[in-house]
Amino acid sequence: MGTGLTSVLQEGDQLFNGFYGWLSGQFDSDSGGFYYAASSRSAQLGPDIESTSQALNIMERCGAADMMGNHMKQQIISFYQSRQDPKSGYFYDRHPDMPCDEVMVGRALGYSQNSLRKLGASPLHPVPDHEDLMPGYCQSPAKYAEWLRSISLINSWRGCDRLCNSAPYLARMPVEKKTLFLDEAWSYFDEIQDVDSGLWGEGSPYVRISGTFKLLTYYKRFGRPLPGTAAIYTSLLYALRNEKAVDMCYIRNPISLLSAMEAAIPQADLEEITTITLTNMSKLKRSDGGFSREMNHSPAAPNVAQVKPGEYYPDMPAPVPIGQGLAEGDMNAGTQAVLIRYSLRKLAELPDQDLPQSKLPFTVFLDEK
Repeated sequence: MGTGLTSVLQEGDQLFNGFYGWLSGQFDSDSGGFYYAASSRSAQLGPDIESTSQALNIMERCGAADMMGNHMKQQIISFYQSRQDPKSGYFYDRHPDMPCDEVMVGRALGYSQNSLRKLGASPLHPVPDHEDLMPGYCQSPAKYAEWLRSISLINSWRGCDRLCNSAPYLARMPVEKKTLFLDEAWSYFDEIQDVDSGLWGEGSPYVRISGTFKLLTYYKRFGRPLPGTAAIYTSLLYALRNEKAVDMCYIRNPISLLSAMEAAIPQADLEEITTITLTNMSKLKRSDGGFSREMNHSPAAPNVAQVKPGEYYPDMPAPVPIGQGLAEGDMNAGTQAVLIRYSLRKLAELPDQDLPQSKLPFTVFLDEK
């Protein structure tokens, strides 16, 4: 690693000044959950499952999870357990529209199970993990092929995310059956991949890169190499150099895609990629110490994939607000900013090193009382 890259990474760490104090301020000791943003508390929207899980991931990634005392652990455990529906086994936030969004419901289930496991606890009720709960498209490979083709990719990001929601169901199938379903997926994905760009679906370059990153998780889950990586790399560089990153996802997804592709990156490219990425991150830093997911504000409903600001994916359910859409730090952006920082060090082949600011502020609420 050259000295130029070393300097860029060290300067980038200063973006996190005040961040961990902001994070501690999002904890709600009454419920045991974390708020998405300060405006979520003032609007009485309540802590949510995804933000709580992201806060735990931040603490784990920066080496502060071990500071959590038993009292706080039990508070967070109770938060998750109180969100589980005893009839369906799914975990829901308080907003009545959340059960209508299959992406949010699927994420909440995974987030809740993983977080409870990390905390040494379990769901209070059985989770939906039975064969009879398989969606209709799992009845046969032909049905699956039909379902795959029914998913609109007018927004690659949202569409590929929905395609990936089928992966957990296939993963539970016996090997012989799973192979038949995967054959349909590989055939379809090969058919619709853009040979020139290496990307899938439609939308702006960053939207298509985000969708491709989503689809990469499907490939990796089933041990299949991602095709067209050389073209994808060229597309990544083009977007970084020429497109405006107005969303933290547009900053994080290219870095996560590069990291997951395990591509050999020339030193000059890596320094350029790192400089562009940290410069883009600095534009989303807020005075409260956190980061906003978007250039001018934090979206009130962070799980809405955009074609461009204000234009949403046509067939998605009603957005589920967890904030007020103000220019403030939010948990979605915060967890991505931390991931970007550690991913850049990994790309530079540097050992893990926690941020120097990461531990002291947590003592405000993590020490045993």
